[in-house]
Amino acid sequence: MGDGDYVDRDQPDVLCLFDVDGTLTVARSAIEPEMKAFMARFRQKCVIGLVGGSDLGKIEEQMDNTARSDYDFCFAENGLTAFKGSEELATQSFLGYLGEERMQMLVSFCLRYIADLEIPQKRGTFIEFRNGMLNVSPIGRNCSRDERNAFEAFDKASKNFGREANVRKMFVEALKKEFAGWGLTFSIGGQISFDIFPTGWDKTYCLQHIKKQGKFKEIHFFGDKTFQGGNDYEIANHPDIIPHTVTNWKDTRNQLIQLFEIKI
Repeated sequence: MGDGDYVDRDQPDVLCLFDVDGTLTVARSAIEPEMKAFMARFRQKCVIGLVGGSDLGKIEEQMDNTARSDYDFCFAENGLTAFKGSEELATQSFLGYLGEERMQMLVSFCLRYIADLEIPQKRGTFIEFRNGMLNVSPIGRNCSRDERNAFEAFDKASKNFGREANVRKMFVEALKKEFAGWGLTFSIGGQISFDIFPTGWDKTYCLQHIKKQGKFKEIHFFGDKTFQGGNDYEIANHPDIIPHTVTNWKDTRNQLIQLFEIKI
């Protein structure tokens, strides 16, 4: 940080990073007005940023088009698309890393695997091609809210259709076996999908941008998928991070109130 950066904050050398889905919002939903107002107030305490697996458009949609105006940093696709306020910092390309031939092999394997799945519903948009990753959804991202919730419950159940459930976990294990040696990471996140990206391009990727902006005394991260295999796991276990596991946006707010002694 340069001299004079964030002098309007109570703690200008403290950075709080937030996952989006399940942390600031309900999964794939817009931020609640109550939480939006709270975060605007909380910004007076320290420097704040977003780090999500979704692309910039989806993050802006969920944050009511305030991801770059109400937050000091916005790291879309784990930081592969990065902003400091409205200033774009850098981008990276998964296709450029993998190449067209290997990308087609990966996509084709996923589509064949999904075709053979026995699950309650299949809809559409099973693979979403993002700048820095592939997002794979066995049910398809076109499912309704009720279908999304039902798939999440099905995925977590101990047994379905006479077999172990864990649809995404088993899918990931098949991918790890098929594409061993490709330098890929498979990370389960949200309710219905998982991400595929080069190893090292998880949420810790955003930290390289932060280091270039100067030294923070503390960097906190708040996320709901901090378990091993979840898409918050790597950043929550990074040595530079003070992690906080949350259950929903209300829990995030309550933890911030306690941690920063905010009077309500």
